[in-house]
Amino acid sequence: MLALLLAHTVLVQLVTFVLRPTSTYRALELGVPSAWLGVLSAAFAVAPLLLAIPSGQAVDRLGERRVLLAGAVLVCASAGVFEFLGDGVVGLLVGSVLLGTGHLCSVVAQQALVANVTAPHRYDAAFGYYTFAASLGQAVGPGLILLFGGDRTIPHTDTIFGVTIAITFVLLGVTVALRPPATARPAAVDGEPAGLRDLLRRPGLLRALTVSCVVIAAVDITLVYLPALGAERGIASGVVGVLLTLRAVASMGSRLFLGRLAAWLGRRVLLVGSIALSALGLLAAAVPMPVWLLGLVVLAIGLGLGVGQPLTMSWLAESTPPGLRGRAMSLRLTGNRVGQVVVPSAAGLLAAGTGASGVLVLTAVGLTAAGIAAARLRQSDRPPTDDGDTRAS
Repeated sequence: MLALLLAHTVLVQLVTFVLRPTSTYRALELGVPSAWLGVLSAAFAVAPLLLAIPSGQAVDRLGERRVLLAGAVLVCASAGVFEFLGDGVVGLLVGSVLLGTGHLCSVVAQQALVANVTAPHRYDAAFGYYTFAASLGQAVGPGLILLFGGDRTIPHTDTIFGVTIAITFVLLGVTVALRPPATARPAAVDGEPAGLRDLLRRPGLLRALTVSCVVIAAVDITLVYLPALGAERGIASGVVGVLLTLRAVASMGSRLFLGRLAAWLGRRVLLVGSIALSALGLLAAAVPMPVWLLGLVVLAIGLGLGVGQPLTMSWLAESTPPGLRGRAMSLRLTGNRVGQVVVPSAAGLLAAGTGASGVLVLTAVGLTAAGIAAARLRQSDRPPTDDGDTRAS
C-alpha cells in the first residue's frame, strides 16, 4: 500500500504543479488583465483556508479512502474544466477552485493515512518518504510545460490540459486501488466526542503547529527573495535558477534519509539543529559573497528547511490519538496557509526599506524563535521502539 500512496502523492502534486502555471498561461493567452492573475491564485488558496478543518473532520469520520476519492474526482474535474471551459475568466476561476479543493482533500487524507497506518517508531521515515514524493511531483510537474511548450513564450495550453486529463485518470485508478484499513473513530473526552479545542490542548501541539508555520513561510521567502537578492547583486537569472534548484534538491535529500537521521540524532535534536542550520544559512546569505559560496549556503538552507515539515508531521501524529489525526493535519495546513499569507506580506513591507537582505535576516530571526519552540516540545527525543516505550526528554 505504501507504494500506491507514494504514487498517489506524486501524481496529485504533479497535476497541481502543471495546472496552476498552465492556467496562468491560458489567462495570458486570453489577454486577461494582470490583476486577475492574483485572483486566480487566490481562488486556488481560498479552499485550504475555508475548508481545511471540515476536510480533516471528514477524514476522521468517513475514512481516508472516501476523502481521497473525492479529492481525485475534483482534481480530474478541474483538468476537464480548464480544457473545455477555460476559454474565459469564469472557467479559469472555477477550475482553480476545484483544483484547490481537490488538492486539499488529497493532502489531508494522505497525511492522516500515513499517520494511521504507520507504526510510531516509523513515523519519521514514513513522513520523510511522503514529503520526498510530494517534492518529486512538484519538480516533475512543470517539466510537462517544458516538454510541450518548447521555445514558445506561451505554450500550447490545450495540449498540456489534455495530457493532464489523461494523468488524472491514472490518479483515479491509483486512488481506487488504495484500500487502507479502517481507522479508529474520533476520540472522546468525558464521554463526548473530542473537538478542536480538546485537540489544541494536547501537549506540544500548538508548538508543533507554530514551528511548521514558520518553516513553510521560510521556504516561500527563499523562493521569492533569492531572485530579488540576485537582482540586487547583479547575479544572472539562470544562476539564481540553479540556486533554487540546489535548495530543492537538498531538501529532497534530507527527507529521503530522514528516518536514519532521526534514529541517529533523535527527533528533537534533529529538528532544532535543522532549524538552526537554515537560520544561520539565511543570515549568511544576507552578507555579500562569491556566487560559489552562496551556492554552498543555499545548499545548507535547503537541507535545514527540508527536515522541518516531515518532522512536525511526525510530532503531530505521535501527539494525536487515532480518530483525530485528520483534524490535526488540517490544523497544520491551515496554520501553514496563514503563515504563507502573513509572513511574506510583512516581509514585503520590510523589503521596501531594507531590501532582500533585510528580509532574509528577519526570516532567520523567526526561525530562531521557532527553534526555541521546537526545543521545548515534550515528545520523546528518539522515535518509540517496537514495544511502545519512549525515551523521556
